[in-house]
Amino acid sequence: MLRRQVVTGLLMTVVLTVLLGVVYPLVVTGISQVTMSRRANGSLVTANGKVVGSSLIGQNFTDAKGNALVQYFQPRPSAAGTNGYDAMSSSGSNLGPSNPTLLDSVAQRVAQYRKLNGLAAGVKVPVDAVTASASGLDPQISVANARLQAARVARARNLTVAQVSSLIAAHTQGRQLGILGEQTVNVLDLDLALDRVR
Repeated sequence: MLRRQVVTGLLMTVVLTVLLGVVYPLVVTGISQVTMSRRANGSLVTANGKVVGSSLIGQNFTDAKGNALVQYFQPRPSAAGTNGYDAMSSSGSNLGPSNPTLLDSVAQRVAQYRKLNGLAAGVKVPVDAVTASASGLDPQISVANARLQAARVARARNLTVAQVSSLIAAHTQGRQLGILGEQTVNVLDLDLALDRVR
C-alpha cells in the first residue's frame, strides 16, 4: 500500500513538473510571441539601430556624475536600486506620508526641481516630480510635470517653448480605458523625439 502511494506521488510529481514547468511555459511563450511579440520581448525602443531603453521602464537622463542633463526631460524619482530604475530591484521607498525621511527628501527634491527648471519659490511642483512610484520604474510623467520642464529643455536645445510644447502634446497618452488615472507623457519617447528635431 505504501509503495503504491509513493509511486503514484512520484509519477504525479514528474507529470506536473513536465506539464507546469515545461509545456505550459512553452505554450504561453509561443502564444505571446505570435500575438504580441514586441510587448513579450520587453517593448524595446531603438534609435539609430541601437536599443536605448524600453517604453515600459523608466530611466535616468543624467551625466556620469549623476547630474540631470538639462536638454532632456527628467523622469520621476525612483527608489528601485542604488541609482534608480533598476528593474531587478523594483520597489518603492515604503516610507509613510508622515515619515520625516520622506518629508525631508521631498522638500529637497522640490528645491532641486525648482532650481533645475528655473521656477519661482511659489510655483507648485507636481507630486510625480518629487515622489517615486510604487514600482520605481514608471516611464511616464504627468503633463503638468512636462510643461514645467519645457522652458528649460527649449533653452538648452535652442528651440521655442511652443515647439517643445507641441512635442509634449504629440506624445501625451490618454487615460487608461479613458477614465483611469491622468494623461501622461512617456519620457523616453519624448526625449527621442527631441533628439530627432535637434
